[in-house]
Amino acid sequence: MKFTKLSRVVCYKHTAVTARGFSTVSNKKWQSVVGLEVHAQLNTESKLFSGAQNTFGGVVNNCVSLFDAAIPGTLPVLNRKCVELGIMTALALSCKVNEVSTFDRKHYFYADLPTGYQITQQRNPLASDGVINFQVFTPGIHKKPYRKSSKIKQIQLEQDSGKSLHDAELKRSLIDLNRAGAPLIELVFEPDLEDGEEAAALVKELVLIVQRLGACTGRMEEGALRVDANVSLRRPGDPLSTRTEIKNIGSVRGVAGAIRHEIERQTTILNSGGRIINETRAWDATAKVTIPMRDKEVVQDYRYMPEPNLPPLRVNLTTDTEHKDILSVPLIQDRIPELPDQSRKRLIEQFQLRPETAIQLVNEPTLLEYFEHLTSEARNPTKVANLLINDLLTVLNRRKLDADDCPITVKQLKEVTDMLLNKEINLEICRNVFDELIEVADSDVSPLRVVQEKGWKLTSNEAEITKLCIEVIENNPKLVNQYKSGKTKVFKALLGILFKNNSKVDMSVVSKIMEGLLKK
Repeated sequence: MKFTKLSRVVCYKHTAVTARGFSTVSNKKWQSVVGLEVHAQLNTESKLFSGAQNTFGGVVNNCVSLFDAAIPGTLPVLNRKCVELGIMTALALSCKVNEVSTFDRKHYFYADLPTGYQITQQRNPLASDGVINFQVFTPGIHKKPYRKSSKIKQIQLEQDSGKSLHDAELKRSLIDLNRAGAPLIELVFEPDLEDGEEAAALVKELVLIVQRLGACTGRMEEGALRVDANVSLRRPGDPLSTRTEIKNIGSVRGVAGAIRHEIERQTTILNSGGRIINETRAWDATAKVTIPMRDKEVVQDYRYMPEPNLPPLRVNLTTDTEHKDILSVPLIQDRIPELPDQSRKRLIEQFQLRPETAIQLVNEPTLLEYFEHLTSEARNPTKVANLLINDLLTVLNRRKLDADDCPITVKQLKEVTDMLLNKEINLEICRNVFDELIEVADSDVSPLRVVQEKGWKLTSNEAEITKLCIEVIENNPKLVNQYKSGKTKVFKALLGILFKNNSKVDMSVVSKIMEGLLKK
């Protein structure tokens, strides 16, 4: 990948927080340049050029055809579904789909690549000249979200290699060819990103898009989507400098961490008068550092040549259906569903949600699905969104569960939400109910019954609450005097004291009664 873009100044010494939450350096300033290459495994039943099953986690070497094993005399047969999903992804990313694309052989030798070459589309790809628009927002790092875009140089179809299994105890390496020949699209982005958080936001958006399209599962933990990052630093106005490549980053947060560490590493080297060498590095997610894999002092010659066993791939750029054996690009365009960016705009316009809230909902497809169900029955959208993001997600994070693994059903969530909105429970009890529902993981359990059995239902009995308020006032004369002398902020302290010992009371009633008693 050739770097051609300028980027924002990023520095890491004598730090001061900027409006976007990044750090700057007061003495030496560097520009960071980041470009990504992403491999996404297409979600098809069979492989790119063979009928072998395309699946994750199968028995070792059980999903391998003769072609995948490079048995002489076997020939590739292009999977039509892979082309269709590749085109759909390209269209969703505003790419120009090329009427004619061709396949190449990329020669290199690894033990898990039986043929000694990979079939790809380096010279005449499936699509080119696209763009991905996304929102950059990491709570705790960014005060407000901001829009960013990255240009896509090309999207190409290619086959995956197998997997090497290294046994340190037996001191041998074994090969699993289940993944050999699995269908991939490689997305080559221009180097127009500025740091790890922007790269992570791009990858997250891409995952959401391919999941919406059904083109890829997006499960990075299974290797369905793998990221390579190219990172370099230079002084403002100087030519682009030597870059390093970080290979096979396996998570969204790993993308942010790997690039952040690499920028810091290169900054330290350059500030001490050293030089950056052209090398490939790996991300150690445990130690949170990049480690060297191999150098790139000599550019590798892949000896690209046309694939002789595959004719040029032709697609129809019109709606003409006369030749049904040729895929129609406009007809594929018509099947593209609502994309994540469109969902955010709809949430903001239809429900008047804050941009930050819309971003967080769309970034968690399960929460968005919950939200759509809950608001379909005239519940307050802002309160529903806050409940999902601030309460349900908090409980899931505490249990180290992803939103996708949440066992709470829509029916149970509706019941909990209605109890909260009707002031039968408060937020603390609501979280306790979520905890209980996750613990039992039973769709037949009624949240209302849980509340009744645990004695968690709020009391709004005014006589009982008045008695509790009088008790707090009598036991805290200092705070009462401060309130009556004009320091009204201590009112929250008085409410907090009552709530600490009586969490199952309706605080809206408490607040009203407490205020009335203090004014007497």
